[in-house]
Amino acid sequence: MSKLHVKKGDKVKVIAGKDRGKEGEILKAFPKENRVIVKGVNIVKKHVKPTQENPQGGILEKEAPINSSNVMLVCGKCGAPSRTGKKVLDNGEKVRYCKKCEEDID
Repeated sequence: MSKLHVKKGDKVKVIAGKDRGKEGEILKAFPKENRVIVKGVNIVKKHVKPTQENPQGGILEKEAPINSSNVMLVCGKCGAPSRTGKKVLDNGEKVRYCKKCEEDID
């Protein structure tokens, strides 16, 4: 299982693909597939048959997963998309930090 540089709830910016430049929050992460679902990014149309819960059926729009390498974490302090690093604190806790402003993210 690979580790992702982002996790659920992080604010990210898309750096590649049809939605390049958009920002959104990660709704769900799939570490085994190396993919994430970002709110408002990579919207696809899904045709749904009528069911008892949805008697109308129709076409739904929902977010589809994108590769995690196509997103960059937006730092909370400097507000810019930046690369992240990991470091171990004195008490043994691991944290991510922004490589631009050296501020802890977690």
